[in-house]
Amino acid sequence: MKRMKIRRKAILLACPMMLLVSYAAASVAGGGATAIEELGEFIFDDKDLSINRNQACVSCHDADWGGTGPDSIINGAGAVYEGSIPGRFGDRKPPSSAYATPSPIFHFSKRGEGQFVGGNFWDGRATGERLGNPAADQAQGPFLNPVEQALPDAACVVYRVSMASYAPLYEKVWGDNIASIAFPSDTDSLCGQEGVTIPLSPEDRAKVELEYDNIALAIAAYEDSPEVNRFSSRFDAQRCGETKLTKQEWRGFKLFQGKGKCADCHVSSGRNPVFTDFTYDNLGVPMNPENPAFIADPAFVDLGLGGFLMRRGEPSAVYEPELGKMKVPTLRNVDMRPTPDSVKAYTHNGYFKTLKGVVHFYNTRDVKDRCPGPYTEAEALAADCWPEPEVAENVNTDELGDLGLTDEEEDAIVAFLKTLTDDEHEEDEDCGHEKGRHEACDD
Repeated sequence: MKRMKIRRKAILLACPMMLLVSYAAASVAGGGATAIEELGEFIFDDKDLSINRNQACVSCHDADWGGTGPDSIINGAGAVYEGSIPGRFGDRKPPSSAYATPSPIFHFSKRGEGQFVGGNFWDGRATGERLGNPAADQAQGPFLNPVEQALPDAACVVYRVSMASYAPLYEKVWGDNIASIAFPSDTDSLCGQEGVTIPLSPEDRAKVELEYDNIALAIAAYEDSPEVNRFSSRFDAQRCGETKLTKQEWRGFKLFQGKGKCADCHVSSGRNPVFTDFTYDNLGVPMNPENPAFIADPAFVDLGLGGFLMRRGEPSAVYEPELGKMKVPTLRNVDMRPTPDSVKAYTHNGYFKTLKGVVHFYNTRDVKDRCPGPYTEAEALAADCWPEPEVAENVNTDELGDLGLTDEEEDAIVAFLKTLTDDEHEEDEDCGHEKGRHEACDD
């Protein structure tokens, strides 16, 4: 299958309400963040925005881990994080919240053979069609998801924001409409119960819906900020002439672009590349036998994009070719971790625990024997086999599976991937970038 190249493009605002984002973006005194970005970070970090006041966005999307899950024990096993309610789990590894905002609104492109592009979440269900911004659509999902933050009503999110210490900043950004909502006196206790709808007048319900959208837009603004998307890796520095890659890293980059076929999907060209073309693919990743969803139901299969399209009522001719496909993730910060021995997980179900394992799988998936059962990555590597794909339909056999890479070439690609980790850099007038963020440098 020939892949198309998608340029990184700005997210378009879809309705007049969203123009408030630009009007609200006055700089905060003494800092580089705008008011809406600072507000978004407060909301992102607020554990009160969950049914048991014990989980925030940051609980599964930690900056020190590249915007993904921050627990080595969890990452080293099922890679799926427990929700606010004890014992409740989803079925996928948290995707990175960093470099997610460039994704365009979900659509079908007729270029080449035709394929779906854009959206957020592994399956694309945060389409951006509602708020004109996939990152904002995505931000609304976890608050009300019963296996994540699990609040029973969007009114609970709005109420708790209105009562938060950062409420004055919220009103500075979005106005005082939130303070005019007549919440019931027992709203706080009602929001601690499942299955509750907060009783509101039609007028107040409309206000809640508006403020709930504004909350999501603030989170998206924070996720689009230079604090989150720094473009400050060694890869960026070498493009600006500030440093040089080692011979191994440079060899890895050339392999990434050529023999390894990585850049066919993880686009590395252009100004400030985010190393994804925002499309979807079935890599033939095995089922993670330690995934809580698989443990609870051994018949569980994650249908990815195809499952989302099926659930939203698309005909079989549309969803069947997409079964098993997952969003092509950014590779920026793919190796970011707080310590060298911290364990990360990779792919939608966290099957892989090492970058070497991922690259080796891409290289040898169709060469090695099939494992006799649902082996973990470590078991498969020890037995020199790979388990069968979680979804056998639509597996990409054109760009991976039998790449013919040597062990040294695999190591070189891994070395290159590690150059994509963001870092702080002092201001350098020769390159012309702010601290922690490089200006775009042409290839």
